[in-house]
Amino acid sequence: MSKKALVTDYVHPSLLTGLEQRGYEVVYDRGITLEEVKQVILEYEGIIINSKIKMEATTMDTAPNLKWIGRLGSGLEIIDLEHAAKKNIVVINTPEGNRNAVAEHAIGMLLTLANNLKRGDSEVRDKVWRREENRGWELKGKTLGIIGLGHTGSKLAKKMSAWELDIISYDKYKPDTSDTIPYVRRVAQEDILKHADIISLHLPLSPETHHLVDDVFLQKCKKNVVLINTSRGAVVDTKALVSALESGHVKGACLDVFENEKPNTYSEAESNTYNNLFAFGNVVLSPHVAGWTSESLERIAKVMLTKLDNYL
Repeated sequence: MSKKALVTDYVHPSLLTGLEQRGYEVVYDRGITLEEVKQVILEYEGIIINSKIKMEATTMDTAPNLKWIGRLGSGLEIIDLEHAAKKNIVVINTPEGNRNAVAEHAIGMLLTLANNLKRGDSEVRDKVWRREENRGWELKGKTLGIIGLGHTGSKLAKKMSAWELDIISYDKYKPDTSDTIPYVRRVAQEDILKHADIISLHLPLSPETHHLVDDVFLQKCKKNVVLINTSRGAVVDTKALVSALESGHVKGACLDVFENEKPNTYSEAESNTYNNLFAFGNVVLSPHVAGWTSESLERIAKVMLTKLDNYL
């Protein structure tokens, strides 16, 4: 009986070919639901998932032949890691595959905000010519605070190191990086809140980071701070951010991720909160696509196969 691998989301064709070359019978079902996965998972040695499929303990318990889980991208909050370890199931993620895309996207959002490109583009299309009203601000001389200096945080730091900013970072779990990333000063989180003109979040979602950015956090920030979040939506308390934008304490925000990324499921309270957020002209938004490039799709496939080879 051949070993089987289930691929549950869109991937680069090279990943499917690579799995076949490694002896797997590949079932590629982009529309499969979590309930359907639970019904068929017992057949598979490996599964590749994205955010829509959560590998919980109950799902793994119905998978006696499962040896590895491949996560497209970085976020591991959708996998019960402790239970996977108990069952000797190897978990593979691929943050190396899309870290460059996320860093570039964050910079693009920041430049869009700083130079009023959304408003300027709209006005020019409407034949409205307002130069002074669209005067922007420069990144040079500003302090960029990066919270989370892992794959994407360090990539952002490297890219921004040539932009003549003062780059500071806080990472509770990352060891000293002065030798490998000399252009970043490691500081306490309180120092970032006190001094950073721009704060970029690069954190996994966990009980520790859930609503890390709340009312208290934002009030401790330097006035007119700009917040960038390309990590996980629930790291930021959306209501607290809206309040800080309304008061003017936060100068602007760049958000690629949100607490609820399914608009058709908004509660009445969520609708009110998001309607208020979306009304701000000093907020740049995108639909969780910071790591979503043609190049990252292929790079994720390569990283997945390399890590799978290391396991095999």
